[in-house]
Amino acid sequence: MYACAKFVSSPSLIRAGSRAFYRPISASVLSRPEVRTGEGNPALLGGSQTTLQVAVRSFQTSAVSRDIDTAAKFIGAGAATVGVAGSGAGIGTVFGSLIIGYARNPSLKQQLFSYAILGFALSEAMGLFCLMVAFLILFAM
Repeated sequence: MYACAKFVSSPSLIRAGSRAFYRPISASVLSRPEVRTGEGNPALLGGSQTTLQVAVRSFQTSAVSRDIDTAAKFIGAGAATVGVAGSGAGIGTVFGSLIIGYARNPSLKQQLFSYAILGFALSEAMGLFCLMVAFLILFAM
């Protein structure tokens, strides 16, 4: 029992474990633990100090992770702007249908035009909504 307690609380193990708190998670997982000889830090030997370090540690990201996040933002914003093209197609369909409807029955000109303006407004609103989502992805996240 004494041998197990001595192994678990060896200074090199405590030093390697406390150093993992300051490294990025990917570096802590992918690298081998370093073992150095020497005395441990007296402040880290207490149990309350070690738990305090765990609570204070903030999440760290590497440059590669930030590049992936930036690429994901650009891909998401590009995917969100596809709806703007759909809005343009919708507006063309609305006014094309207005011309066809007017050619079939010219007496309904006012009613068809009011429906066309309503369709234009709804289609344009969807396009602007897609553009707003793209800007939110780029600049708010």
